[in-house]
Amino acid sequence: MGIIFIIVGRKRAVFSTSSALLLIVVVFISFFVQRFSLVSALNYTTKYTQLSSLRLDRIRRHLDKINKPPVITIQSPDGDIIDCVHKRKQPALDHPLLKNHKIQKVAPEMPKSKKKMDEKESSSSLLRQMWHTNGTRCPKGTVPIRRSTTHDVLRAKSLFDFGKKQRNLNSLHRRRRADAPDVVSGNGHEHAIAYTGSSEEVYGAKATINVWDPSIEVVNEFSLSQIWVLSGSFDGSDLNSIEAGWQVSPELYGDTRPRLFTYWTTDSYQATGCYNLLCAGFIQTNSRIAIGAAISPFSSYSTNQYDVTILIWKDPKLGNWWMGFGDNTLVGYWPAELFTHLADHATMVEWGGEVVNSRPNGEHTSTQMGSGHFAEDGFGKASYFRNLEVVDSDNSLSSVRGISTLAENTNCYNIKSFYNDQWGTYFYYGGPGKNPRCP
Repeated sequence: MGIIFIIVGRKRAVFSTSSALLLIVVVFISFFVQRFSLVSALNYTTKYTQLSSLRLDRIRRHLDKINKPPVITIQSPDGDIIDCVHKRKQPALDHPLLKNHKIQKVAPEMPKSKKKMDEKESSSSLLRQMWHTNGTRCPKGTVPIRRSTTHDVLRAKSLFDFGKKQRNLNSLHRRRRADAPDVVSGNGHEHAIAYTGSSEEVYGAKATINVWDPSIEVVNEFSLSQIWVLSGSFDGSDLNSIEAGWQVSPELYGDTRPRLFTYWTTDSYQATGCYNLLCAGFIQTNSRIAIGAAISPFSSYSTNQYDVTILIWKDPKLGNWWMGFGDNTLVGYWPAELFTHLADHATMVEWGGEVVNSRPNGEHTSTQMGSGHFAEDGFGKASYFRNLEVVDSDNSLSSVRGISTLAENTNCYNIKSFYNDQWGTYFYYGGPGKNPRCP
């Protein structure tokens, strides 16, 4: 049996002929696999480069429009980059309808409340945003804006879809008006909501929303809990909607942290509006709250519960729709010029949860709504909305009574409403999605 010497680096290894031949075969196979993998990776990279080369210039131009030059930049521990942008340079003012808009300096007239808030009643003051961790704050006269990246855009279906909800979401309202609540949403969105009648004149809404971190099955699905302030035609293309709450959306943010968000549209989600500050529209005035940034802590099963109070209302002085967070902290506003129907008043309010069910593997998604537990599990287990209120024409807050509820598929997600003196009108909602009763 012969002997073969193989030089590896500067060392010499001694093998028998058969062992050496085996080693050569292994090395050859290893090289071939690596070569094949490298070629495959190059092909994929080339394809990706070809696609991105057609899009990158448009993406960069779009990012240059929404990522305004910062006064200072803050690196958040969770990977976000927060740009402190001069308030008069923020993206909102690029909107053609706002070219002559002057940022509202006079404080809006806060809605009068018939109920005095107990300081121990809300945990909004305990919540924080992660970009505050190192103690750096945006200077006076600037607003914090989460910087968008090329990766953020590439996770979306297209540049047009970046920062937008899926279109044609008004099928929910058609189903509700047709009184057919147990039909699975054809566009993949499922809800568990409470809502007011559609004939009222409403000038705002408020609620305290339990915060969780629901699991998301696939990247293009999301789970959110929010308030909708609505006006317009539910079965047409002119629905106006103002929305705010918290959401988990891997596609939009690149992670699964719960984040504060806003949204608006004037044409049933077709072309106008967007999340947060990802397009011109919402004017931010607060220098300490970054819309789209992660919030913590969040609730956990059978232990500590955390919630956020959100108020949306129409300022009777100037007609802009303002957003308040926590203990009446002003975040910013949607200018009246953006809207058609909401330029006057809202006709309906909704509170509750929404998920995307893309039916991965042909089955119902396991993306959770709320805490991932059904409404009947109650406090500390199911997620809740409490102290549901609306703003009337006198700019007064009053507790909502006689709300209706809707869930398309109660085997997947459900909702149960109640009333008591401490929480006013409230409800538990949510669910696990896929389960033996929801295949």
